[in-house]
Amino acid sequence: MRAGIASLLVAYVLSQFYRAFLAVLSPVLQADLGASAADLASASGWWFVAFAAMQLPIGSALDRFGPRRTAASLMAVGAGGAALFAAATSALHLKVAMALIGVGCAPVLMASYFIFARSFSPAVFGTLAGATIGFGALGNIASSLPLSAAVEAFGWRPTVAALAVVTALTAAAMAVLVKDPERAPSQARGSLLDLLRMPAIWPILAMMTVCYTPIAGLRGFWVGPYYTDMHGFDRLQVGEVGLWIGIAMVVGNFAYGPLDRVLGSRKWVIFAGNALTTLCLFGLWWFAAAPPAVATGLLIAAGFLGASFPMVIAHGRAFFPPHLMGRGVTLLNLFGIAPIGLAQFATGRIYTNTPEAPYQAVFLFFAVTTAIGLFVYLWSQDRTD
Repeated sequence: MRAGIASLLVAYVLSQFYRAFLAVLSPVLQADLGASAADLASASGWWFVAFAAMQLPIGSALDRFGPRRTAASLMAVGAGGAALFAAATSALHLKVAMALIGVGCAPVLMASYFIFARSFSPAVFGTLAGATIGFGALGNIASSLPLSAAVEAFGWRPTVAALAVVTALTAAAMAVLVKDPERAPSQARGSLLDLLRMPAIWPILAMMTVCYTPIAGLRGFWVGPYYTDMHGFDRLQVGEVGLWIGIAMVVGNFAYGPLDRVLGSRKWVIFAGNALTTLCLFGLWWFAAAPPAVATGLLIAAGFLGASFPMVIAHGRAFFPPHLMGRGVTLLNLFGIAPIGLAQFATGRIYTNTPEAPYQAVFLFFAVTTAIGLFVYLWSQDRTD
């Protein structure tokens, strides 16, 4: 069991890495392949869209076939996507490669959560979920300054090719080491519609839509062109900023983990953290042209405060029956990931069509959408295990 979970954690580190590495690679991809900022925002968006599109099929596969076969087979597809990325000669190749990598990364976190939900006490689910994302966020850190240094030393193609090999080896490790938990004892049948008929789920889905979107969108891509265009940063300096944001996200995930048990509430922990994140996003909009230290401080704060994703998953999971656990957690993940891809497409267009202050417009988009989701979440029902 432990070796299997460890292999899933390594896979999740890769998932976090791939969703954020374009922020560092964007200058060299623009120079070598002629890809524009809008092209790269679209490529980032395709990762999230492909990831999200797989969630409902993955939920059914987890309930029917278990996490071992589901996660290992799709991660092998992701390895192929990384190989294509390393060989890319156009922006279209990058987009297809990112979509394949998104497919490969799609089952990893949910496979872990499926095992936690079936094999551990419900009371510790939030802590385990937060620790998983906190550990996985090391991939976010690796995609910052360490990636910058590797690209500087070896070039971007050999670096990504090596990542393709690591991804393939991780898929093989999961196929060997992951142990499927016992099937749910209930013989009840159910479907996605049964989950959607639960009124308590809808405000939580609204929170899922916005709790991860802004920091994933900004850290995953926009910090690269923002610091390059607005402040003249080079690749290593962008990597340093990404490193600090990644560290803040790691610390935030571990900090959120036990708070539901300490404070006796999930709803208000989530609400307070995301309300403060919204203030940081409005601050980025207001101070977009300020010295870089101001934006960096706000992004670090948003990275820490915006790490409520596993707590929101835990909030929703508390309403799901055991026989629908796989489909339930992947439904939540769908609402958490799909909006990021859509937001990247939207912000790419906003950036292109707002030449006088493009980054302010991008920051404002994230701030307003997060505020709307937060308002809807006020109607959620609190529940702890």
